[in-house]
Amino acid sequence: MKKLPLIITMLAFSAFIFAQRFAYVDTEYILNNVPTYETAKTQLDEFSKNWKDEIDVMKNNIDKMYKDYQSERVLLTEELRLKREEEIMNKEKIMRELQQKYFGKDGMLFKKREELIKPLQDNIYNAIKEIAQEGNLDVIYDTADNVNMIYTNPRYDKSDDVLKKMGFKN
Repeated sequence: MKKLPLIITMLAFSAFIFAQRFAYVDTEYILNNVPTYETAKTQLDEFSKNWKDEIDVMKNNIDKMYKDYQSERVLLTEELRLKREEEIMNKEKIMRELQQKYFGKDGMLFKKREELIKPLQDNIYNAIKEIAQEGNLDVIYDTADNVNMIYTNPRYDKSDDVLKKMGFKN
């Protein structure tokens, strides 16, 4: 008799689970079928490469300065040694600050990604939301991030519907 409330709760919960309507999308597939995404990705890659090249040039200069310092160190006075060491350390500090400025958590690459990719992601989200509301869906999964869905029935894949809603064809 004590198990009866537990059984009723489990039955109600399983009825709730089975009553939910769901679908899935593959946002990677959707993004790859949006032409502006490729353009944005190319621009991000160019910014990243240019900034990386700039930092690499600085690093090579610092390495050269350090090697020169190592070879001349025995000939330098204490004052000159300290001055050169400080100069190298200052250049390294500037390089690290530049790396943070470009590639840090809130760096320029992050901001550029927000500027170029976020509007596309917002469009996708809004299209998914509309499809979910129109189809009376409770849950839409994204298979792009490998949600560990062992099997998915293609009839529940709404990726092409999202592309259509956004005005694109696959």
